[in-house]
Parts: sequence; structure tokens; C-alpha cells
Amino acid sequence: MRWILTILISLMVLMTCIPWLSRFGLGRLPGDINFRLGKRKISIPLASTVLIVLGAYLIGRLF
Repeated sequence: MRWILTILISLMVLMTCIPWLSRFGLGRLPGDINFRLGKRKISIPLASTVLIVLGAYLIGRLF
């Protein structure tokens, strides 16, 4: 249950930071979902979230 909460919070943070993170290639990975609904562009960065959570986990394990 804790991992699901962590992933959901990371997903919310990534969705707000997508314009800034897209310069680094995040938000455009093969597992990320991008679509248009009317005039809105909707991004769901699933693969980017997993990548950042994995990176945070590895950094946490080092310290």
C-alpha cells in the first residue's frame, strides 16, 4: 500500500513539472501516455514516475 501511495504522489508531482522535466527527456519515454482531449494536452508520465521512484530508491539505499 505504501508503494502505491508513493507512486501516486510522484505521479502528481511529475504531472505539474512536465514542462520543466521535458527538457531532460522525461515525459516522453515509451511508457508515458500523452493525448489530446479537445484543446487540452494531457500527459500521464507512468514510465517517468517509475524511473524517478527507482532512482530515489537507489539513492535511499546508498545512504
